[in-house]
Amino acid sequence: MFSVLPSFIVFPVHLLLQMLSLAFWTICITLLGFIKFILPFSFFTKPINSILNFMMYAFGFCSVALIKCMNKVEFDYVVDGELSKKQWYLIISNHLSWLDIILLTDFAVGKIPAPKFFLKKELIWLPFVGLAAWALDMPFMQRYNKAFLQKNPHLEGKDIATTKKSCEKFRQLPTTVINFVEGNRFTPEKQKLKQSPFKNLLPPKAGGIAFTLATMGELFTSVLDITIIYPDTQGSPMMTMLSGRLKKVTIRVNVHPLTDEIIGDYYNDEKFKQGFQSWLNLIWQNKDKLISTLKEKN
Repeated sequence: MFSVLPSFIVFPVHLLLQMLSLAFWTICITLLGFIKFILPFSFFTKPINSILNFMMYAFGFCSVALIKCMNKVEFDYVVDGELSKKQWYLIISNHLSWLDIILLTDFAVGKIPAPKFFLKKELIWLPFVGLAAWALDMPFMQRYNKAFLQKNPHLEGKDIATTKKSCEKFRQLPTTVINFVEGNRFTPEKQKLKQSPFKNLLPPKAGGIAFTLATMGELFTSVLDITIIYPDTQGSPMMTMLSGRLKKVTIRVNVHPLTDEIIGDYYNDEKFKQGFQSWLNLIWQNKDKLISTLKEKN
């Protein structure tokens, strides 16, 4: 509707509306989270969590509704496999922009449970987003590297134990956990810096997803391998979207069954570590080929 207007008009209006939407939903979520914190009774928290998840869906839906109003954009979504709102999922996805988070949240509406993100502990202090993530029971991870554990051996395994404890809440309601395996948003500069063997991706970081599976792998029903591209976009997808120039979003979803072979001790079992890396690298090779194919079609 507003896509016909010049970018210098669309950008400030669209940015303001997106910020107001974010502020509204995060305030609602945070206030309800404090009520849940004050009254931590299971018969009360379960319906509260359902409302919070609905608010998470609503945030994604409203954000994408604004995107559609401000951009003449085509959404090309294809799912290979069956999805259900009554199952638990782990999403592994490439990462191009903060826009990915909005799109994945909206994608979940009506298809899979509301998504949760594993976050660094420091992000709880991020204005609006940190407290809202806390209210939504998103796990804040405190991970220790080998050098730290060598100096503090008594803390070995505590990071997984602490995160696993925080994930016990996910047993109450079906949940989707999202892991951006590359660890950073893809840019050509980062690709060169990391000497990536992939044409369209950064190298996957196996440790993070292995940590997630070790923490709560027994809960997941399937792994959703999601590929996101913005085929007609030059530069930042987020800035392109805010300026009203986003033309197309392509998402491909492959549903993989979760097997015992990808749940194990990544940090202490060398054989498992090598097998897990091979499994993830194969997924990333196929994803890289898929992105190239999709780009050639556009």
